[in-house]
Amino acid sequence: MAILISGPALAQMVIEPGSDDRINWQSLEDFKAAHGDLEGQSFTVLGPWLGPDQELFSSIFPYFEDATGATVNYSGSDSFEQQIVIDSEAGSPPDVAVFPQPGLAADLAKKGHLTDLGDETGQWIRDNYAAGESWAALSTYEGADGAEHTYAFPYKADVKSLVWYVPENFEDMGYEVPETYEDLKTLTEQIVADGETPWCIGLGSGGATGWPATDWVEDIMLRMNSPEDYDAWTTNGLPFNDPKVVAAIEEFGWFAKNEDHVAGGSGAVASTDFRDSPKGLFDSPPACFMHRQASFIPSFFPEGVEIGLDADFFYFPAPAEGDLGQPVLGGGTLFSALSDNPAALAFIDFLKTPAAHEIWMAQKGFLTPHTGVNTDAYGDETLQKMGQILQDATTFRFDGSDLMPGAIGAGAFWTGMVDFTGGKSAQEVGDQIQQTWDTIK
Repeated sequence: MAILISGPALAQMVIEPGSDDRINWQSLEDFKAAHGDLEGQSFTVLGPWLGPDQELFSSIFPYFEDATGATVNYSGSDSFEQQIVIDSEAGSPPDVAVFPQPGLAADLAKKGHLTDLGDETGQWIRDNYAAGESWAALSTYEGADGAEHTYAFPYKADVKSLVWYVPENFEDMGYEVPETYEDLKTLTEQIVADGETPWCIGLGSGGATGWPATDWVEDIMLRMNSPEDYDAWTTNGLPFNDPKVVAAIEEFGWFAKNEDHVAGGSGAVASTDFRDSPKGLFDSPPACFMHRQASFIPSFFPEGVEIGLDADFFYFPAPAEGDLGQPVLGGGTLFSALSDNPAALAFIDFLKTPAAHEIWMAQKGFLTPHTGVNTDAYGDETLQKMGQILQDATTFRFDGSDLMPGAIGAGAFWTGMVDFTGGKSAQEVGDQIQQTWDTIK
């Protein structure tokens, strides 16, 4: 009865305010004190989330609505990338857009469609996110005035720098989780010396065959080169046939083109579907001991596998020496305002509160680099462990192929990796991809 009396927004709350001490309820009270004068206002949000993801995102709306009196109207689209461009150029954009990666946001900012969120937002990101400079850079684009401004706010991240394994298999063989990149290579060689196969790698993905190898190369690029080199590579400021890039491709070949290092031999790498490749971890005896893939891959593990018990993961480690720190490859969503609607701009501020993160964290499918959150709020130990990898990151970079032109990142790079595992040299593949890039300039 009390919940009903408190209003419809409160009735829809997935966690009753004050009922879970993992949530920073005070941050909501502070937000309400600053933005509680928006009664009756509303704004629109367009994003890529549908189904369960839309439900999870929508679960934070009642807390904003209760604090401000404003209403959130969300629309999800499976063709978001096309829709946001059409709506913006037609002069009827949503008040807020949820971009899956920064490239499209940067394009719209340059055309004058995005609202400057202010230098204070950029500084807030630097001060409150792990690897804050990285996240601030991902949110800063050139505007129509030719100057750079903060046009986006990152909220909800994904981690790709993960290696999956079966703890029981490691324990049976006496293997330790490697803490450095050198340890990872030593472990690979030790597994071979023990008569076993260290890796399962599969690049098959129908028309997208090859993409898993691009993630490997991107992680290796971040471990062999500076973040600035990585950024230059994604824009072709560092050519694809530059020695630094060729060396990273060759390093991937150390894992994938050695007959002893990969299940089925190197010839099976391109023909094995990425959804099937991790299953070798669970064979008896195991067909492999390690599998590098992003946080989504447990969806393709055999039924009944319990993460943390039957399978686990570790951070794809960085080199012991050098000044590259702990780089993390991943993705995320970026929120931009496309109007001056006060309620929409207040919603961006709402996303800065720890509670706006912790409420989704307590459910599922959410990771954050926000250093001010209570990591105990994560709904399970797996998410908490992935969240810790984000917290420990000194550099964060988006998937490089997603930042490249489609003809490269979703074309020549994919096919080049298949050619490489099929026998071409890293130099030949680098030259081949660069030639494609030259043709689209």
